[in-house]
Amino acid sequence: MDISERDLLNAREGSIDEILSENVPLAPLTTIGVGGNARFFRRAESVDDVIEGLEWARMNDVPVFVMSGGSNLLISDRGFPGLVIQIALKGITILSEDAKVMVRVASGEEWDPFVAFCVDRGYAGVECLSGIPGSIGATPIQNVGAYGQDVSETIVRVEAWDRKERKTVTLSSEECHFGYRQSRFKNEEPDRFVILSVDYALMPDGSPAVRYPDLEKYLAGRNIGKPTLGDVREATREVRRRKGMVIDPADPDTKSCGSFFMNPILGEEAHRTWIERARKLVGSDERIPSFPGGEGKIKLSAAWLIEHSGFQKGFTLGRAGISTKHTLAVVNRGGATAEEILALVRMVQDKVRERFAVEIHPEPNMIGFDETSNRNSEFKMKNHEE
Repeated sequence: MDISERDLLNAREGSIDEILSENVPLAPLTTIGVGGNARFFRRAESVDDVIEGLEWARMNDVPVFVMSGGSNLLISDRGFPGLVIQIALKGITILSEDAKVMVRVASGEEWDPFVAFCVDRGYAGVECLSGIPGSIGATPIQNVGAYGQDVSETIVRVEAWDRKERKTVTLSSEECHFGYRQSRFKNEEPDRFVILSVDYALMPDGSPAVRYPDLEKYLAGRNIGKPTLGDVREATREVRRRKGMVIDPADPDTKSCGSFFMNPILGEEAHRTWIERARKLVGSDERIPSFPGGEGKIKLSAAWLIEHSGFQKGFTLGRAGISTKHTLAVVNRGGATAEEILALVRMVQDKVRERFAVEIHPEPNMIGFDETSNRNSEFKMKNHEE
């Protein structure tokens, strides 16, 4: 869908009062509950809403930030000086039900209800991603994954608005350049595409994936010999709930961005050298967890690194803290500012670097921070493996 000159004229002549709101608080739109105001704001319930907002910003030379569920997001106390477009596109369509079920989902749909939709219908492929907050549109950007599954295993194509070419485009899974919590949308061209819908290929009447120790332990403890998709979804949500990773207004540990740090990945040789250093620090009897990180790569445990750098569950720094359930989660204990959250994050990073000579990079998208606050842009890296 190319934008026409008439569309441009309408966007140019539309008044701010008609299509945008001004000075809208963003903190209530995020799961961690911090951040300032958006100078301009538009909730986009249609593709036309998205395009009109982007075109208005382009013609008025206003920066744009596109958000949806606000679950993987830390906004500065200054807020965002341009236009925030909140994606609220809705709709789930079964395209075909053959060897695989093809499902098209609008980018504003919530992720966990979509997982429930699939599990209820016996569609396998996303059951271990239950309980993750956020929207469909975020999944290809972040290559969302947990407990042994990644969305890159099921995404077959993405429809997006190309801000460079100013038209809608369809990108295959290969064109998304997925990697460990990486994608073309996040790393290579972070400001080019606005996700409009995602197509998933799922297995009808498929068996659930049980590849992660926490899930295996939970299911074994309930004597579930051959778990169903529903069993795995329930187990995943319960394991996440115990870590404060399922949004619950009654649980203060869920006032967070979820896991704040990604697991570091090292090459095999670098990992051997690092293990030697780590054993001298923690002793030869200490188990140092590591996991396969792809061909020739080893993944470390960020949680282990944090805990062995002096930070325990429940650690606080002013009004910011570490979850009492999960050391990867940085929590707003009530009234915290973004700078307070950032101060704790920096403290954790510095201690891990000092003790173990390895970097742990934050997951959330950092909005409205300058380069100094971003620590040489390292905060632009996102996502995690639990």
